[in-house]
Amino acid sequence: MTTRINYDHELTLLNDDIKQMGYMVESSIEQCFIAFEDQDFEKAEGIIRGDRTINDLERSIEARCLSLILRQQPVAGDLRVVSSALKVVTDLERIGDHASDIAELILRIRGEHIYHVVRNIPGMAMAAREMVRSAIDAFISQDITAAKTIEKQDDIVDELFTKVKNDVIDLLKQSAEHADQCIDLLMIAKYLERIGDHAVNVCEWTEFAKTGALKNVRIL
Repeated sequence: MTTRINYDHELTLLNDDIKQMGYMVESSIEQCFIAFEDQDFEKAEGIIRGDRTINDLERSIEARCLSLILRQQPVAGDLRVVSSALKVVTDLERIGDHASDIAELILRIRGEHIYHVVRNIPGMAMAAREMVRSAIDAFISQDITAAKTIEKQDDIVDELFTKVKNDVIDLLKQSAEHADQCIDLLMIAKYLERIGDHAVNVCEWTEFAKTGALKNVRIL
């Protein structure tokens, strides 16, 4: 009984760390949106610096997961929860990387004002941030129904990416003067699309933790 109580306590601490990491990457996405809209380059630089903290937390969570496996030797559902947590933090770390990549691109288009023409990037950022927040909540609560709903929201992000591409194409048709900046804007949108993809991954790991199946294939 004591072993189970210890395991549940360790699992609670693990979930707290994952929620903290989720909050950090969600905040990074939001700060990217603000930096993009306001051309706030100090904020963009802060996002890049903050990525190191996210990386440090990923390593800390990985160490906690491995310690849980070695000391508690979980099986069946318990093992799925811990092993899926290892995968989730990898996706969260990649989301943090993409936010940092976006911040670097914002710094590259410093002084340019063509970003106002690409109307759908702020909407993409908001949609991607909401997907990440909801995906983390679904994982912590092990809510498969919510996870499946969030996966469908990725279609919205993909549609917005297509609109951004069309915005960039229209801009290039008008003038090739800002071709380099257009490419940077398209890359920002691509990173946001990837953030949505990583949120979908978190949802899939939620399903695995609960059922042992990944993409409808039984694994554990």
